[in-house]
Formats: sequence, structure tokens, C-alpha cells
Amino acid sequence: MNKDTLPYALGATLLGIVGIVFHDFALTWQPVPASVGMRVPLAYLSGLILIVGGSAILTGKAARLGAWILTLFFGFWVVALHIPNALAGWKHIGAWNGPAELTFATMGGLALLSANAGDLKRPMALVARIGAGACALVFGLAHFNYIDFTATMVPKWLPPNGQFWAVATGAGHFAAGLALVSGIRARLAATCLAAMMASFVLLVHVPGVWHEPTSHLQWAMLAVATTFTGAAWLVRKFAT
Repeated sequence: MNKDTLPYALGATLLGIVGIVFHDFALTWQPVPASVGMRVPLAYLSGLILIVGGSAILTGKAARLGAWILTLFFGFWVVALHIPNALAGWKHIGAWNGPAELTFATMGGLALLSANAGDLKRPMALVARIGAGACALVFGLAHFNYIDFTATMVPKWLPPNGQFWAVATGAGHFAAGLALVSGIRARLAATCLAAMMASFVLLVHVPGVWHEPTSHLQWAMLAVATTFTGAAWLVRKFAT
């Protein structure tokens, strides 16, 4: 097991387990229409794919296969589920946050794949870095556009207040995005981005699960945030 891949693999595996336990897709991250037939079996299949991909990376022996599975599967979510919704509401930054989130997860897998890609190492790493940076820019813009909602996610005990941290994290996303897209201090930016996302896991999502242990949303957010943390770390490790 490679410690650098641990958060990414654990997040994806947990997301798969959550899907199976709650008999459903990953809510806003997998916006599958309610009218789709065989919804529950397909949700199980989705969960199984995530578990296989994440577990393969965790074993270390089949890490490359696991990286391919997660990269392609997360990428499928973006193209099949999120892009059509984003195009329908293209004028609003919120419509692009969903595609950005799953693209960010995809870029983590691509960064991991680039490590042993031979002649394709540099172009794959470049795509992963710039793609992750573009997503971070969208995250930053979304934070600012929905500043009041973002502030409600901040723990009330954290000084000085939620509004401050909503602005600070939005600025952090945007600055990291600029650095990753430009390549200037990209490794530092990816490190800070991974640390910031890890803080969301520890300060927001772990307590959320603790207080609402039967909530599908809380478990899904924990799994997704852990995956994003891992994706940022993989970009730092292999694509900067």
C-alpha cells in the first residue's frame, strides 16, 4: 500500500460502500434521474465499481488497474451526468460546480496514472495539473457566489465566524487554481489545497457523520471530501 494513494482510494471505496448501504447513487454527485429503470441494481453496480477501483489501489498490486477504473468511472459521471446539466444552466457558476468536483476526482486518478505512463507521463501530468487547477478556480468562484451557504458549513465554534472562513477558503481555492493552471508554485498550491480539503473532512464531515450517523448525505459528503483530498495530494505528488 502506498500512503500517497490512501485518501483517494479510501474515499472512493467508502463512496461505493455508502451507495450500496443506502441503495442509491451518490446524490448530487451522481444525479441519476429518478425515472431511470433498475435504479437500485445500477446503484449497487456503481458502488461495486468504486469499491473494486479503490480496493485495487489499496492493495498496491493492482493500483494501476484501480486508477484506470476510477479515472474512467469518475470521468463517465462528468460526461454523462454533469455536463448536460451544466450546459442547461451554463450562465450560473453553480451549474459548473458539479462537473468541476467530479473532474477534480478524475484528475486525481489521471495524476496517479501518469506516474508510470512512460512517454505519456509529462502530457498526462500536465493535463491533471491544469485540469485540477481549472476545477479549483470554479470552486473558488462558487464559494464567493454562494458565500452565505458556504458560511453555514463552517463549524460555529471556529473563530472568528463562518463568513470569514467562507471568504478565506474561496480565496484559497482561487489562488491554488491560478497556481496550478500557470505552473507557478504549483506543488505548494496542491499541498495547500490538499491540506484545506483535509481540514474540511476533519472539521465538517467527520462531525457531520458523528451527529447524523444514518444520513446518506453526511456519509456521501465525507466520502467525496476524502476523495477530493486524495486527488489533490496525488496531483501534488505526481503532476507538479
